[in-house]
Amino acid sequence: MQAPAAQTFVLLAVLALVGWRVVARFRRMIGRQRLSRLRPRITLTLFPALSLLLVWAAHAHPERLLLLGAGLAAGAVLSLHGLRLTKFEAVPGALYYTPHTWLGVALSLLFVARIAYRLAEVYLLEPAAPHTLEDFGRSPLTLAVFGLLAGYNIGYAIGLVRWRRAVLRRKREREAAAPPPGAA
Repeated sequence: MQAPAAQTFVLLAVLALVGWRVVARFRRMIGRQRLSRLRPRITLTLFPALSLLLVWAAHAHPERLLLLGAGLAAGAVLSLHGLRLTKFEAVPGALYYTPHTWLGVALSLLFVARIAYRLAEVYLLEPAAPHTLEDFGRSPLTLAVFGLLAGYNIGYAIGLVRWRRAVLRRKREREAAAPPPGAA
């Protein structure tokens, strides 16, 4: 019996990491969430960086870039719809939002389904051929689905940051307009 290749262990580790993040993502999409100052900024750093890496990897294939760009644009439009469906709450000491559950879950399921299909396509249909993680970026459909998810997350994070800034600005304005304590 032949020992598994090092690539197999790397793939299993990556799959475990992706599985963990998918579960965490689904948990964040269900129910009321406390708005973190850091999480939207991480999203606004991570997804554009990943998108730029995919653009760099696919720069020789304009059709792949076109589908990635179309996915990003469609995701941005969906994020506007998602923000309209989101319930925002400003309570003393905290900001909360409740995302539209089905929209976020549907986008994540679409992405997970595409990755699972691509795994089956790459590793089950041609098991004898050597494969790398780059094989996943070669599929224009995978890039389009990633673009959709990235565009949605980027647009949604921008909306959360803008809402937080607006709430904090209104709070500062109210405090500046209020008479100082003890002045009557």
